[in-house]
Amino acid sequence: MTTTSVVRRDGASLMGELMSWFGTVPMQQEIKVEEYQEGERRIVRADLPGVDPDKDISVTVDDGLLRLHGERRAEEHDRYRTEIRYGSFDRVLTLPSGTQPGDVTAEYADGVLTVTMPAPAPVEPKAIPVTHREAPVE
Repeated sequence: MTTTSVVRRDGASLMGELMSWFGTVPMQQEIKVEEYQEGERRIVRADLPGVDPDKDISVTVDDGLLRLHGERRAEEHDRYRTEIRYGSFDRVLTLPSGTQPGDVTAEYADGVLTVTMPAPAPVEPKAIPVTHREAPVE
């Protein structure tokens, strides 16, 4: 006789289990960003509502990478339910080639972090000729 049992899991534990099957860890809070070019500047905007930019956000440039790091701190009060995510978050983006740390500026206003830097110069495609080498005769 075969017995079948039903196991019920909440969405968070099921997602964690699925992620472990694929060899990844459950995702931490993700920063949503948009990137675009405006004139001679490349713009990266990140939605970060509810954080104190003086204490909770850091922007670093290292080895061609832009790292946005921060933390949304939980408020202390009785709550019945919340859909707001609290905790630390990171986002790492590749900078345009040749970007120097001094070229990058960051500003926080109305819950949005805006990071700007020079836009990369467009690179024209160039055809590379393929040479043919004869195989040695034995």
